[in-house]
Amino acid sequence: MNLALQHNLTSETLAYASDSALCDALQQAAFNYFIDYTDAQTGLVADASSPNTPCSIAATGFGLACLPVAVERGWMTRDAALERALTTLRFLAGSRQSRDADATGYRGFFYHFLEMKTGLRAWRCELSLIDTALLLAGALTAAAYFHRSGGEAELRELADMLYARANWQWAVDGEGALALGWKPRTGLLPYRWEGYSEALILYVMALASRSYPAPPESYHHFARRCDWQEIDGKPFLYAGPLFIHLFSHAFIDFRGIADGMCRDQGVDLFQNTQTAIAVQRDYATRNPHGFKGYGAHCWGLTACDGPQRSRRLFDGRRLDFAGYLARGAPFGPDDGTLAPWAPLACLPFAPDAALAGTRHLLSTYPNILRDGQFLGSFNPSVPGPGPEGWLDDRTVGLDQGLLVLMLENHRTGLIWELMRGIPLIRRGLGVAGFEGGWLEQA
Repeated sequence: MNLALQHNLTSETLAYASDSALCDALQQAAFNYFIDYTDAQTGLVADASSPNTPCSIAATGFGLACLPVAVERGWMTRDAALERALTTLRFLAGSRQSRDADATGYRGFFYHFLEMKTGLRAWRCELSLIDTALLLAGALTAAAYFHRSGGEAELRELADMLYARANWQWAVDGEGALALGWKPRTGLLPYRWEGYSEALILYVMALASRSYPAPPESYHHFARRCDWQEIDGKPFLYAGPLFIHLFSHAFIDFRGIADGMCRDQGVDLFQNTQTAIAVQRDYATRNPHGFKGYGAHCWGLTACDGPQRSRRLFDGRRLDFAGYLARGAPFGPDDGTLAPWAPLACLPFAPDAALAGTRHLLSTYPNILRDGQFLGSFNPSVPGPGPEGWLDDRTVGLDQGLLVLMLENHRTGLIWELMRGIPLIRRGLGVAGFEGGWLEQA
């Protein structure tokens, strides 16, 4: 990396750097989140950079998946990365699994948020299927990379054990779909994973289990609620928030493979994410609600934090805000809040749009970057001290992990390659009905 960039990760510097230097700097800075916000004793990763924030098990999974990237790019030695992964998996393997309200997990699943120092349940949160799936995906990614003997063999054994003990059968609700989660006093939550969502990777992993698999019919419940629409004459599997079109793709290469519903429509999910990006850019260009800054290079409606309570906008209008919200395009909700990391996370799908959007954001809204890392969100329609208007004061672990993985998939395909080599990923995709492409290769 250019040393000037390494020591001066300002928005102004990066906006005019070469593509390679831009990606080098932002990718390494994103990885540094996991250096700064991982507990040394438990290996758990904080949900966000705010003081006293608990661990997010999904962010912990992303952090594990980033370790192979760190080794390959020379940010960390192989031994140091292995030790980090072992610290996390040893802690998770030895943590308390029970019905107790302050346990770390139950039935092989983990609570959404855990106390960083103890691993105990935080914020009275739910036992989360999707967050457990992302945690396990990260563990399996790391295990696939560390393929040597010694401590690397222990890492593979721990990852296999953690995956094998997740009881996906138990988590299928009375309607036949996977439940969103569980709480000690009330049981399975009265909501299920149906319709296109980030739960795609959850179903792939649940269907593949040799010990407690979800029944194949559960995927049909997921797929039957998918909302197919037509955009410019092309079929589009709709989901408004952009992250839905990215999270599963950070791990699984969907190019050229398709399940039954995608085959019927003549598209694959990689192409569908390309359409989702085009929808976001078109919506921002049309800007039907007249928010400040929107345009072909300023987009990124997704789930993120935002302003709260009623506020007056730059043009005198007053708008009620809801804080954290799953914003989306083209049907909303939309309150002018954008995620500045979103365009760059789309690099594998739309490189030109991703880089143009990133450069525009860096040059126009310089305070969206802190220590080289994108803050969680901003809203230029709400007056503030700078052009960013309202600005989230945190970096978020999931955002940083997604950037590291997506940048690497675009640059080398490393994470996709590792996951293609994991038999259970192939098996889960096959049970879900995916065929073609790399699935047909030995």
